[in-house]
Amino acid sequence: MSAPSIFDELVGQSHITEILQGAVAAARSGEESQEMTHAWIFTGPPGSGRSSAAVAFAAALVCPTGGCGTCQACRSTQTSGHPDVEIIRTEGLSIKIDEIRELLTRTSWAPSMGGWRVVVMEDADRMTESAANALLKAIEEPGARTVWLLCAPTLHDILPTIRSRCRHLQLRTPSTHDVTEVLEKRDGISPAMADFAARVSQGHIGRARYIATNEHVRSNRAQVMKLPLQLTSIAAAFQAAQTLVDLATQEANAATDARDEAETQALAEAYGKGATGRGMATGGAKAIKELEKEQKSRATRAVRDSLDGALLDIATFYRDVMLVQSGATDSIINIDIIDEITAFAHKTPAHATVKKINAIMETRTNLSHNAAPLLTIEALMCGLA
Repeated sequence: MSAPSIFDELVGQSHITEILQGAVAAARSGEESQEMTHAWIFTGPPGSGRSSAAVAFAAALVCPTGGCGTCQACRSTQTSGHPDVEIIRTEGLSIKIDEIRELLTRTSWAPSMGGWRVVVMEDADRMTESAANALLKAIEEPGARTVWLLCAPTLHDILPTIRSRCRHLQLRTPSTHDVTEVLEKRDGISPAMADFAARVSQGHIGRARYIATNEHVRSNRAQVMKLPLQLTSIAAAFQAAQTLVDLATQEANAATDARDEAETQALAEAYGKGATGRGMATGGAKAIKELEKEQKSRATRAVRDSLDGALLDIATFYRDVMLVQSGATDSIINIDIIDEITAFAHKTPAHATVKKINAIMETRTNLSHNAAPLLTIEALMCGLA
């Protein structure tokens, strides 16, 4: 039996694990080789684990034994606590040039614990053009011990000039079987629930765990999956659009409200609020305003992400309808509503189903380009009706 490794956490990505282990070995030997380079791009569909792969690689580079997964260096990297590993997670709609400039100042320092200084950027596709150009300079003239790990859905989401200077790794969507196994073994979830969550999340491990462990999320999803059956008139389409936006907003708010309050309180206390019965120190009010602006941007993104997930769920309904229409029912995702899907499939022509799936995908693109959520979803629902 092989020794445990930080890469064991990567589900269904053995082709990537081999490359990363080779790079870590080359980095440790200190010899010039093609296996280790200073800039990498990890791409793959949502849930494929691209940021998990980048963080595991970062941990292996700073680990004394090359990625054991259990030492202080490995654990602190995974919890964003290692002084030489910087994990950039944006929760706003974009990464701006000021953030990149600040980051470049920090990465110009030598590693504090020997080895490497590693930067993991989880949403490199969200950089503004000016931010990407600022980063390009750093990648063109890298520090001797700095490694850049950029994550994005596809290679085309990254500036061509940055792409050409990085080594590219493409992750796959894990199979339903792989995800089910992880949920059962790692999270102790029952086989039936693990199978359901793995199927409806379409190989997205994080979402599968979220669905399997959260009754409220499952009930919201069940409501979303009934919407296509309710589109019997234009009035019903407007009602369905409102329902969808309300559900997405509730889910996003549930995730951000408590956190926003805790952040605001902690910042106010840091500026001395309530310490001696006086107000905050100078600059406190301005800092709170800045934080509120960030939180607003985060809330906007959370609603859009939540809507995007709901649209993907609705797309699986029409996908299953198409499978029934073509007689290939082996890989139906929504087995729990198979009777409704079958009845719907017999009432509508197959070419209309394809058009509906295309309309959903177009709406997802429009939302990612900052279209007004309610108007965009209303237009889609009227189209589907």
